Amino acid sequence: MKNIFKTIGILTLMFVAVSCSDDLLLDKTPFNKIAEAEAFSTQENVRLSVVGMYENAAIGLYTGSGRGYVWGGAWVEQNDNRGEDVVNMASFYKITYEAEYSSSSANNVYYWSDGYSLINRANLVIQGVTNAATNGVITQEEADDYIGQAKFFRAITLFELNKMFGRPYALEPGALGAIINDTPVNTQEGIDKARSTGRSTVAEVYAFVLKDLDDAEKMIKGKHWTDELHVSSNAAIAFKTRVYLHMRDWQNVIAEANKLNGKYALTSEPSGVFDQNVGNGESIFSIDQTGNANAGVNGALGSQYGRRELVAISPIIWNKEGWLKDDKRRATVDIDAKKAENPNYEFDPMDSEGIFVRKSGKVLYTNKYRDYSTLSDKSPVIRYAEVLLNRAEALARTGNLTDALVDLNKVRDRALANPAAQSYKVSDLGTAKSMVEAIILERRIEFLMEGNRYSDIHRLQKDDLAPINGIPAKVENGKPIGYDAASGVMPTNLAVNQIPYDDHRFIWPIPNTEEANNPGVKGQQNPGY
Repeated sequence: MKNIFKTIGILTLMFVAVSCSDDLLLDKTPFNKIAEAEAFSTQENVRLSVVGMYENAAIGLYTGSGRGYVWGGAWVEQNDNRGEDVVNMASFYKITYEAEYSSSSANNVYYWSDGYSLINRANLVIQGVTNAATNGVITQEEADDYIGQAKFFRAITLFELNKMFGRPYALEPGALGAIINDTPVNTQEGIDKARSTGRSTVAEVYAFVLKDLDDAEKMIKGKHWTDELHVSSNAAIAFKTRVYLHMRDWQNVIAEANKLNGKYALTSEPSGVFDQNVGNGESIFSIDQTGNANAGVNGALGSQYGRRELVAISPIIWNKEGWLKDDKRRATVDIDAKKAENPNYEFDPMDSEGIFVRKSGKVLYTNKYRDYSTLSDKSPVIRYAEVLLNRAEALARTGNLTDALVDLNKVRDRALANPAAQSYKVSDLGTAKSMVEAIILERRIEFLMEGNRYSDIHRLQKDDLAPINGIPAKVENGKPIGYDAASGVMPTNLAVNQIPYDDHRFIWPIPNTEEANNPGVKGQQNPGY
């Protein structure tokens, strides 16, 4: 039975493992080896079991990857490398970047297995907390709060898996999506169910996700630590704007976004979220990373995008028409030029407020993630700027260009050198098409290297106003040679070819371990693999 748990993505946890920061450790039992019966036997152990769910989300703790699948650093990195606005600089993400994955390639296999590890962890928390309330260990109010948090994680993870392994809702709601698993794998009954459950349709997954998010919104009450590092009802609302955007349910995007009016505000400067990535007032939910618990050099954002320089900014987006040359989000430190002036110059990422980009040679790297030593940069799941742009797009698509412009300008204006002269006016974007195109561009700029680009690629396939066909062509894998990424010269050699929507590589294959060990998915592999 233990071998089953080690090899099947869904069947990953026999017991609830409790992980936490130093001040939360239990002395009487190793914190990652607490048996299920003990994990929910006291109020403190219940709380620690929920904390362990957060850590599972941060570093993919239980399947051996340790790289931040699904909601840690690897979530950002994998989604970025599926799009065209970054350049993979080494072999680390080559499989993802060039769409060379198979049913046994590590990135997509770990994405699936760690994703279902987190889903199973959420299911175990729901069951354990429910029993703890029944037994009087915690109050029902406490139980509801914890269950709401678990449902949030289950929902957003199913959504993410459906996006990577399934077709877009708007085009193929009846296609096979993720596997819906709401039963803990801690009994023979749970094992049997997991081993016989096949993939649901995309539409069924979305319905399940929205039900969980609605429940999370209603059930979550407490705030046990820093707000944006703790799942709140507002986080569930915010994430629903993303889900409804993928469904093209514009009215519900608007309705959910309106619930957050007055609850968050954009930072005054576009770099504020990264100058202070906790407590900035704009972040709605981020995944905590600490020096004691993060995805390490092989997954943490400060390592992959910072010190190791494994992923660069693509000249495709850097030279994109419409991104103003004096936009504050282009603020760049030229390391080579600084060294030429002072041979002893050493760039200090932790002392670089307002700087978005660092230039080394001919290559541009993001400066959003700055802790190269303890790797504590938080993984940004959703922030208020996205909610505003989600609503702006929904308003534009329903004909309300005036209010759409207000939301768009709120995000864009703070990055402009001269907002009075450069801010969009109604006459600049007088049609729904031009407005939506401007919003999509703003999303690419604002969330560059935050893991959002592939989400838009996925949902905009064959769109009526801003269509994308498959995955766009990309710059050649490896260090850019033959052009200056900062020169304004668009590269002509896009060596990584476009992958059309109808190409099987547009979505990932489910892992061969799942096929081998779960008869429920027999005949349900994505076509072409």
